[in-house]
Amino acid sequence: MAMHGMRGLSVFISDIRNCQNKEQERLRVDKELGNIRTRFKNEKGLTPYEKKKYVWKMLYIFMLGYDVDFGHMEAVSLISAPKYPEKQVGYIVTSSLLNENHDFLRLAINTVRNDIIGRNETFQCLALTMVGNIGGREFAESLAPDVQKLLLSSSCRPLVRKKAALCLLRLFRKNPDVVNVDGWADRMAQLLDERDLGVLTSSVSLLVALVSNNHEAYWTCLPKCVKILERLARNQDVPQEYTYYGIPSPWLQVKTMRALQYFPTIEDPNTRRTLFEVLQRILMGTDVVKNVNKNNASHAVLFEALALVMHLDAEKEMMSQCVALLGKFIAVREPNIRYLGLENMTRMLMITDVQEIIKRHQAQIITSLKDPDISIRRRALDLLYGMCDVTNAKDIVEELLQYLSSADFAMREELSLKAAILAEKFAPDLSWYVDVVLQLIEKAGDFISDDIWFRVVQFVTNNDDLQHYAAAKAKDYLDKPAVHETMVKVSAYILGEYSHLLARRPGCSPKEIFNIIHEKLPTVSTATIPIILSAYAKILMHTQPPDQELQNQIWAIFNKYESCIDAEIQQRAAEYFALSRKGAALMDILAEMPKFPERQSSLIKKAEDAEVDTAEQSAIKLRAQQQISNALVVTDQRPSNGAPPPVPVGELSLVKVPSMVSTEDHNSTDRALSHENGTLNKVDPQPPSADILSDLLGPLAIEGPPGATVQSEHNAVSGLEGGPDGVDGSAIVPVEEQTNTVQPIGNIAERFHALCLKDSGVLYEDPYIQIGLKAEWRAHHGRLVLFLGNKNTAPLISVQALILPPAHLKIELSLVPDTIPPRAQVQCPLEVVNLRPSRDVAVLDFSYKFGTNMVNVKLRLPAVLNKFFQPISVSAEEFFPQWRSLSGPPLKLQEVVRGLRPMALQEMANLLNSFRIMTCPGLDPNPNNLVASTTFYSENTRAMLCLIRIETDLADRTQLRMTLASGDPTLTFELKEFIKEQLVSIPTAPPRAPAPAPPAAQPTPQMPPNDPAALLAGLLS
Repeated sequence: MAMHGMRGLSVFISDIRNCQNKEQERLRVDKELGNIRTRFKNEKGLTPYEKKKYVWKMLYIFMLGYDVDFGHMEAVSLISAPKYPEKQVGYIVTSSLLNENHDFLRLAINTVRNDIIGRNETFQCLALTMVGNIGGREFAESLAPDVQKLLLSSSCRPLVRKKAALCLLRLFRKNPDVVNVDGWADRMAQLLDERDLGVLTSSVSLLVALVSNNHEAYWTCLPKCVKILERLARNQDVPQEYTYYGIPSPWLQVKTMRALQYFPTIEDPNTRRTLFEVLQRILMGTDVVKNVNKNNASHAVLFEALALVMHLDAEKEMMSQCVALLGKFIAVREPNIRYLGLENMTRMLMITDVQEIIKRHQAQIITSLKDPDISIRRRALDLLYGMCDVTNAKDIVEELLQYLSSADFAMREELSLKAAILAEKFAPDLSWYVDVVLQLIEKAGDFISDDIWFRVVQFVTNNDDLQHYAAAKAKDYLDKPAVHETMVKVSAYILGEYSHLLARRPGCSPKEIFNIIHEKLPTVSTATIPIILSAYAKILMHTQPPDQELQNQIWAIFNKYESCIDAEIQQRAAEYFALSRKGAALMDILAEMPKFPERQSSLIKKAEDAEVDTAEQSAIKLRAQQQISNALVVTDQRPSNGAPPPVPVGELSLVKVPSMVSTEDHNSTDRALSHENGTLNKVDPQPPSADILSDLLGPLAIEGPPGATVQSEHNAVSGLEGGPDGVDGSAIVPVEEQTNTVQPIGNIAERFHALCLKDSGVLYEDPYIQIGLKAEWRAHHGRLVLFLGNKNTAPLISVQALILPPAHLKIELSLVPDTIPPRAQVQCPLEVVNLRPSRDVAVLDFSYKFGTNMVNVKLRLPAVLNKFFQPISVSAEEFFPQWRSLSGPPLKLQEVVRGLRPMALQEMANLLNSFRIMTCPGLDPNPNNLVASTTFYSENTRAMLCLIRIETDLADRTQLRMTLASGDPTLTFELKEFIKEQLVSIPTAPPRAPAPAPPAAQPTPQMPPNDPAALLAGLLS
């Protein structure tokens, strides 16, 4: 601030600094504000010097934190002063006191514009600085063209052009829809040829903002950016003032590499080679030195170069060099460099073939878990979590268990969760998984969520071979003197269900098991007592012949808790006491818990929700795309149709699954070691009965046709052409022309339309595979299960499934094993979340290989608009107020629909009901009209009531008038179009075209009339 000679301002600042306390300061400020207010009332008597002095005082008072709610007009008026001192204070105080929506700024727009287009460079800099600081919409609309001209002017000094670039950057970021940058690609390319590094740095900052918004328009700037990097890397023509500790303009290097990361790839081989030479020079020339400032600058350039290398998917040699460099950084003493090394190594996990190289530094990463800095420990944990796979899972999980005992309390919950997920995903056998989770509960019971021990119970229940081992381990842990309450919960549950399996072991009689559990009863909370009571009832049921003493003890406990104030405990005690008197019938009533239905792992979802950092997200995404998954595989070991028996598969086998990346950032997550995801159910070689065929959740029980043999020629099948049943090509999303030699069975479009109205059926079928679907819809959530059934006596290999979701759906698909054994079935759950109303449809890109036939189909999934409807009946008192409140477009839309197939009113009502839209008879006085309502659910709208009125024309049944209303304009439009589509294209049963004769050289296997797969399709269609 140029305040030389302002004695009054200097005295005021001195008085403020000499105040002994806050109260004295406030009194002095109030006195000065009163004086300023009085002087401003007689503005005509103020000299320019006095006005300038008082405005400076206002700014100083504002900087002290006091409100200054007057004098704004005086500050704005100084902008139009002819002299620099007054104009300077006007610009500075205005940009500090006023925000972009202040009315007084409109008064200054013309003055600011005159300063920008004027010849005085000092005034231009003042104006550009204020416009850049405020960045309001009105400034952008009025001044952006003038700022653009100033930036491109060759007659302006570099200082002015640099400020113009930064000013334009601020306006574009604040108001991208107002600032017109169409056709700016050539201008930006021209600016990148600038020799002055100040203008060039500001221009590259502007380029970063432009390419982040639309990189397609700025391809011509890409080689220019590479030339800038090359110039800086070779230190050519770099002034001394732009060299920071021997590094040529590190800020410009970072910005240029950031801009290059917005381009998806570099096509030109010469440009790509030059860029990689520059990046190689940066990687080779960066090292850790003692000077902190130089370290900061060089590492800023280095880590941006690493990000660019990862983005461009460089050669493996350069990736190995990057990992080696990061490995050196995570071993240095400087904590900031260690942190950055771990963070960037975590991000590099997403690069193909790099994970094996990172494993070489596993020992050093584990050492970082013991670092004094908690942020470094967190990064090391994220990196270990991301780099873990089936080859090193045991080592990493064991290290995490050892570290758990000494870990900070702030990390224990996250550490326990990630250790549990790794143990679940990569367990060589389920007994090891049980050991790990029980150790987690023992060492960090307070930080173990219920989801973790729920998961153990699910695995133990669903795997008979694990139950004896789990019961023995639970008994051992519960026998210890000090046991955490979570351990009591899981042990009591397991012992209640399976302690009878230990009856022959010494010390494991029912009475001894009861005593072990009963010792813990006085120490637990009311949340655990119901589990223990259930365990008592189960022990009593399994005690055969009955032990009268044990029975009396347990009955006494039930009697005691019958008067408990907790309703859950009281009810359980009373019911168990009554049930235990049923005698032999107790065996049926308290039978062993059935298998849990397959479900996705809630642990991985919980970990995803907890992550906020980019590097942590990289580790989570890698877990979601993991190439190796554990699945229980059970196949029919008996030969069928004279074929040799298949290769035996162990109880717990490693099944490779394809990596799947969602088109959005919502990646699919592979699930647990249980038999739920990727389960191959045992198949009976005999023809199935009708009751088995009636449920998709049962075994597939289908058999390939006798003539289905491996063909010698290679065939690529896409399923795009019409099959024997006249398949509608619109049911499959076409990608490219391919020769079809394996035709689908049945009409794919009809199957899709049928699944839009019901929740289970066959989605696709050909001679080799059948894809069934079963769905459950609740509000805006949907849960689907795909059933992939191999119909033949040879395996299906190279199985891949990828979901292509529309923007309004969030879909997560569990991983699919790449091999389906003969006559087996794989279950693949999908989770669907509806974000907003839309008629777009998700697509399943599915492919497999049978012999030499590579089959690829793209199938529409029936996650359509009506699946998120919930029919609701409304009365006249509810309907008409809502109908009147939604007045006119866009909330209420009306359209006359023509070209309908004539149908009776009841038929139309049935059609609406089939789409979960409930008709409300009696609301419309005209009996020829229909009134209907439904509730639509999405994450954005939540529950939204939709009202529909359809007016028919008795004279012409091929047309009607339709009026729809809802509280969301998008929903109203989408629902109108959806109903119109259904009314115009009501599915009918068209005559089937005769099947074309297949080529003689490659006959297509035909389905025998009594084939079980055909029976299944008939029952589900």
